[in-house]
Amino acid sequence: MKRAEKAERIGAQLRHLYPDPAIPLDHRDPFTLLVAVVLSAQTTDKKVNEVTPRLFARAPTPEAMAGLEIDEIRSIIREIGLAPQKAKSLRGLAEALVRDHGSVVPRDHDALVRLPGVGRKTANVVMAQAFGVPAFAVDTHILRLAKRWGLSKHADPDRVERDLCALYPKEEWNRMHLQIIYFGREHCPALRHDMEACPVCSWAASARAKREG
Repeated sequence: MKRAEKAERIGAQLRHLYPDPAIPLDHRDPFTLLVAVVLSAQTTDKKVNEVTPRLFARAPTPEAMAGLEIDEIRSIIREIGLAPQKAKSLRGLAEALVRDHGSVVPRDHDALVRLPGVGRKTANVVMAQAFGVPAFAVDTHILRLAKRWGLSKHADPDRVERDLCALYPKEEWNRMHLQIIYFGREHCPALRHDMEACPVCSWAASARAKREG
């Protein structure tokens, strides 16, 4: 099966399973979404959603976050992985928003990635989910499933992003990002996966991928 044909069939199945996927990170606005995405690196969305209510109660705006001591932020998010580094990043990005952007999260990818703690994936999520700008954020679920399904042969997230953007029309990128994440969590685990029983891997995964599990 050609890659483009496979991509379309996968897309059709994901649209059927998740016609209107919700953003899994609880947030109120672009700023709280940005904070939640920064916190989600190497941490489950469930854990982030457990921690952010207290954080957002103390610091719902860039001004409020910039006014907190790093130690206080770290104490609030201590259950999150890489808490010391993330606390420093949150204070730094809040200060940058206040200083450089009038306390408004910029609707500009390049400006976002210049903020402390914000990489390409985080910027893509914010552009897509806060502003509705087409972007294909590649997280660990998407990285492994794109390879497992033969949609990309690369391990580098930026190259996987380019491959997926070439396979799917722009108007599908934002929804597809969430659909693949939900599918990976609910149907397609990284380890001990029964690919023959999987609604996508059973026909899309290569023989090698099936052997490796």
